[in-house]
Amino acid sequence: MAATSTSTPPTIDATELRELRNTGTGPRLIDVRTPAEFETAHIPGSYNVPLDVLREHRDEIANHLDEDIVLVCRSGQRATTAGEALHNIGLTNVRILAGGMNTWQERGFNVRRGAQRWDLERQVRLVAGSIVLTSILGSIAKPKLKWLAGAIGAGLTTAALTNTCAMGMMLSRLPYNRGAACDLDSVVTQLSAKSS
Repeated sequence: MAATSTSTPPTIDATELRELRNTGTGPRLIDVRTPAEFETAHIPGSYNVPLDVLREHRDEIANHLDEDIVLVCRSGQRATTAGEALHNIGLTNVRILAGGMNTWQERGFNVRRGAQRWDLERQVRLVAGSIVLTSILGSIAKPKLKWLAGAIGAGLTTAALTNTCAMGMMLSRLPYNRGAACDLDSVVTQLSAKSS
């Protein structure tokens, strides 16, 4: 597969995707959220390939994606990042679920539910907010703590400008977010079983 310039894959509307799946002609769904988010709620029949695993092993994973695929995440942001990574290695059969699981669930479409956990974006808001609040309150006694709040603010600004989130990437590695094993071998085994 030849490398191409960075481009964003096209999107597919949740209603259109549901109709394709109902007719049995639906594409393969790859959910790029953390295993814990996937276990909480996912579209039945989708495969969990966390964004960090997909980015690190995209060439090997791409070898098992020979049919049309739709990438899914919470809102479409991580799926777009994953789609760009796959497009950059020449994969053109990729689309993004517009609005992600948020839109799918808002429309009342079928999901498989498991143990309920907080999604990654909510965890980032909790951790960042707690650090800022604690450092501002602590700055009453130790004035230099205000700089910690400033550093978190700078980190969140950078996250918005670059469409990445270092805190989210760190939190995704915590045992709480790991859920079931989701390493390269298990991902390739799942994808290969579907291909055969």
